[in-house]
Order: sequence, then structure tokens, then C-alpha cells
Amino acid sequence: MIVAHNFKNITLRHLALILIIFFGLSQTASPENISSTHTILSDTIRLKSDLKIITKTANSRNYRNIQTLNFVADYIFNELSKNCDTVYYQSYYVNGVEYKNVIGSIGIDKQERIVIGAHYDVCGDQEGADDNASGVTGVLELSRLLSKEKLSSRIDFVAYSLEEPPFFRTEHMGSNIHAKMLSENQAKLKGMICLEMIGYFNDKPKSQSYPIGFLSLFYGNKGDYITIVQKFGNGTFGSQVNKLMKKQRLIRTKSFIAPSKLPGVDFSDHQNYWKYGYSAVMITNTAFYRNRNYHEKTDKMETLDLKRMALVIDEVLLTIRKLK
Repeated sequence: MIVAHNFKNITLRHLALILIIFFGLSQTASPENISSTHTILSDTIRLKSDLKIITKTANSRNYRNIQTLNFVADYIFNELSKNCDTVYYQSYYVNGVEYKNVIGSIGIDKQERIVIGAHYDVCGDQEGADDNASGVTGVLELSRLLSKEKLSSRIDFVAYSLEEPPFFRTEHMGSNIHAKMLSENQAKLKGMICLEMIGYFNDKPKSQSYPIGFLSLFYGNKGDYITIVQKFGNGTFGSQVNKLMKKQRLIRTKSFIAPSKLPGVDFSDHQNYWKYGYSAVMITNTAFYRNRNYHEKTDKMETLDLKRMALVIDEVLLTIRKLK
């Protein structure tokens, strides 16, 4: 995920919209009756193993370290191959260098599909445990769990390259390459779920910040929740994911629905699916608004909460099960 820009340019119209959004969502945004009977379906031992392999590389998996990027891509490929009907690399070139998306699919006989994606590159020299090994690990675990389900839609699990600077918001983002391919092939895409930083939580007061201070009145000041982020007019898919995620009540789950131009709403790979007219949501712990390790060498797997990360993955799993 890319760091925020200057928030002083937010207009009064945007502020008014935010007030409407959060007054409307405040009664349902933070359910207190979180389920205490749910048996975690995601395997936390396996999550830890994936995180360790992805983060504990000799060099950081940034765009300069092609060998490391390829090592991680190969690991993702091999793990997806254990559960998917088909797996392949989507290679593309930037300045003469080959980069790869990794794509695995189940239910390939189905006409309509859902994309679940996360980027595997990092910004600079760091492990990038939360940003975004946590998202990639979520994609891998969902491939294992969903491969056992009878679903009405095809599921494409996609790991993207080049989400981070200097390629953010450029045509070279791996998610843009993938979304463009779907558009050109006129694929029937029900929607896209972007997993962007899902492993870091903090129960301490004032551990959660916001682009505009008064939002803490609606969301609280503790970083103990996961957020579903989408733009206005995001379609039926976005509405269903929002409703079903919160209905599971496995972890505090909150909504952020706002204009796409509001800073923060499009700060990951889902933005490229919007560009091609597809419905897409971002599942996130709000990144740098909570995790002070963002884009720092301290973003290590030891800082992650694997139990709550597993509950986020479970919520996505149960949501996919019930999507119509």
C-alpha cells in the first residue's frame, strides 16, 4: 500500500459526505456480540509457515531484487498448484525486466468469476510482514479452504507484482495488467476482493488514527478491527461483501464507503478493477493509520496477530460461501 498524500485538499463536500456515511453506519459498524463459539477454520500454523517463507528472504522482495521476487512467486505458484485446477504466471516487462503475477483458479468450468488478490512486493528494504505478506498468506489459505467448497463461481487467486512505489498508480502495477487482461477478454467478473494488510491489530487506546480526526467518534481509537473499503456506486458485489462480512461477527468489522477520490479509498490493487468498470473491495486493517511499522524495517511477522488474522480470512471464506 502507498503512503497517503496531503489531506488538506479534502473538500467540504467530501466532509459532508463522510458525516452522512458514518452517521448511517455507526449503529452497525462495530458489533459487540462477537461470536465466541466459532471454530477457527484457517490453520494458524500454516499461516506462520507461509509468512516465514515469504518474509525471511536474504534480500527484500522489492522491484530491484528480481531473484527474490521470483523466489516468492515460485513459492506462491507451488502452493496454489496443490489446490487449484490451473496455475500460471502472467509475465510482463517493465524497462526490459520481467515481472510476474501468479494466478491460480478453481471452478474453471464456471462462467462467472471472483478475484481474490494481494500484492507480494514490498517498498524498499524490509520484510513487509503486514504489508503485504499477510494479504498473500490470506490468498494462499483461502485457496486451500475454498478448493474444498462447492461454489457457484470460478475463483481466481492472484498474487500481484509492482504494487509499491515507484510503480503505484502506473500502468505497470500487476493488478492493472491483470484487470486489463480480464477486460480485453470480456471476462464475466462478479467482483474482486483485495487483501491489503490484514495481520496487525492493537487494543491500546489511541492506537488507531484517521485522515480526519473526528472519525474516531464513529470508529473508536483502538486498532482492534478490520475494515471493508469501497467507493460509492460499487455495485451489488460490494454491497453483498460488506453485509456478509459484518454478519459473520468473528472479529470487529467496519465499513468505509466514500467517493473514490477521497485519499485512502483506492490505496491498493482494487483501484485497477474500478478503472475497468468492475466492483472491488479492499479488506484492510487501515495500514499506516494503525501500524507504525508501515514501510519500516520493523514490519516483521513477530508483530502480527495470527489468531485475528485467521478470523479475517475465515470471514472472507464464509462470505464467499454465501455470495449469490
